[in-house]
Amino acid sequence: MKTVEAGKRITLTNVLFATDFSPNSDLALPYAAAISRHYGAKLYGAHVVRSEDYFFTTPDLWPAHLEQEQQLQSEVVQRMERNFGDVPHTPLFGVGDIWSVISRFIGEYSIDLLVVGTHGRTGVRKVLAGSVAETIFRQSPCPVLSVGPNVSRKEEGQVHFRRILFATNFSQESLAALPYALSFAEEEQSELVLLHVVEQPAAGVANAGAVKAALVEKLEALVPTDAEPWCGVACAVEFGHEFARPAERIVDVARQREADLIVLGAHATDSAISSVTHLFHSTVQHVLAHASCPVLTVRSSLSV
Repeated sequence: MKTVEAGKRITLTNVLFATDFSPNSDLALPYAAAISRHYGAKLYGAHVVRSEDYFFTTPDLWPAHLEQEQQLQSEVVQRMERNFGDVPHTPLFGVGDIWSVISRFIGEYSIDLLVVGTHGRTGVRKVLAGSVAETIFRQSPCPVLSVGPNVSRKEEGQVHFRRILFATNFSQESLAALPYALSFAEEEQSELVLLHVVEQPAAGVANAGAVKAALVEKLEALVPTDAEPWCGVACAVEFGHEFARPAERIVDVARQREADLIVLGAHATDSAISSVTHLFHSTVQHVLAHASCPVLTVRSSLSV
């Protein structure tokens, strides 16, 4: 993954919108279109058909399958044209393992941002628990903007990130997303809230006031000194509720502050499978399933 220094403007040259033509994908399209226009980026629309049958076909049936695939591609391109309307885009089509094809597109077209729509709460849990979506968030070499089931439908002209919430536990993984939060805030002169959630309730913390003050100071130190002219920055420390996960507080604060975007850092896939699994089940999965605004996840680099 490309690493970006805090305070440096993010440039997006190529944006990939992955669609399965579901209503949830339709919710994400205006975000892909608006971001592409704002950054002057080229927008690619991709649809991948999962078909194991192609790999177990006898040679005598290959011509028929090829013809079928070409017909399917033509139909997908036509449907994409209808869905995109007057949004300039380049259609992409693939057959096979969904993540393998998307990953190939990301590399082949130098994609800087992947935009996806996620399914309903139950569906999000099922998908993230075992297959495509979790693989995307854990392995994507570029940031992923996810538009979840609780995000209100918007037209392209209504898409703005005027209030951005960046949540961090101060780990290297979470801080990988900070440059994106800062840069998006600079683009729209946004209000940026840096949030840290203490996992235990305040009642269980000796001198909670002093702890909160120290953590606020730590958050403030993350903000470049020149940030004030181009965005309003606030730092917030929240104590957890009994038996509640930090992710619940992130969603609550985002709702209270009417955030237009949540930004999270994510652990890269490595040998620490238990750590990765815990992260996605306790934080990203919950936020995606319950947030009322899009969520930008930035995977930390394995080389860092």
